[in-house]
Amino acid sequence: EESLQMWDLNKRLEAYLARVKFLEEENEVLRAEIQSAKGSPAGDSWRVKYEEELRALRDALDRAFREKCTAELARDNLYEEIQQVKSRCQKEQAAREEAKKLLSLSRKELEEERRAQIWLKERAVQLEKEVETLLEVHEEEKAGLDQEIASFSQSLESFRCASGAFQPVEVEDYSKRLSEIWKGAVETYKTEVSQLEGSLCQAKENLWKAVEDNHQSQLQLQHLEKDLAGLKARKEMLEESLAQQWQEQRGEAEKFQLAMEALEQEQQSLRVQIARVLEDRQQLMHLKMSLSLEVATYRTLLEAESTRLQMPAG
Repeated sequence: EESLQMWDLNKRLEAYLARVKFLEEENEVLRAEIQSAKGSPAGDSWRVKYEEELRALRDALDRAFREKCTAELARDNLYEEIQQVKSRCQKEQAAREEAKKLLSLSRKELEEERRAQIWLKERAVQLEKEVETLLEVHEEEKAGLDQEIASFSQSLESFRCASGAFQPVEVEDYSKRLSEIWKGAVETYKTEVSQLEGSLCQAKENLWKAVEDNHQSQLQLQHLEKDLAGLKARKEMLEESLAQQWQEQRGEAEKFQLAMEALEQEQQSLRVQIARVLEDRQQLMHLKMSLSLEVATYRTLLEAESTRLQMPAG
């Protein structure tokens, strides 16, 4: 029975020794791999690679941040430029309103000048008619006076005896005075007509001036409208470019964020793998220690059994 027990123990010991040897070889292989992974640059290639990729992504993130800052500065500059364009548009709108007001005032002045011109024309025609009427009345009165003078001279010829007491020269003086008075009235009407013609010419000049001012105001208004349309088109173009830049930057930021998340996940998986390897190594160390204790126990039993077997022989 003791021999069978010893044989069984020897078999178990051989199995344990073979397992210990296999585990020691596997442990050595793992230790060599871990040492090579720690010491050799080839083992650290994955770490260096991922660190380089992480560094490159960090640099790209820094560049994206700088580009974002640059884009924000450009956006602020564009906002300031848009504000300036808005202020200029407001100024041009105010100038346009002022030009419209001036245009309306010019139109009112033009209408007043036209009315004044029509009134002056009517007044001139009326004065011309009055002058013609006065001339006709003057001619009729002059003809009547001539007839009276002729009849009076004929009556004087019949009464020549009383020629010393009557003075026909006074009647001629009277007619001359009347003619002079009529001439003065005619000259006065002519003067008024000339004044009216002068005022009519002045009104025509004012009318042409108002028309010219109106034309200039219309040209200035058209120029302001063209500038406003150009500024609106430029504003739309700047807004489109700004929106496009924002979309591009948002897409790049999302790409960098996804890449960072992927790298973090890969780093987490590598940490899990390293922890698993360390845990396996710890388990192997515990197994090696337990096997070493069993081997020492069996060795002690074998030595005790060998000494027990050798003592009777001695």
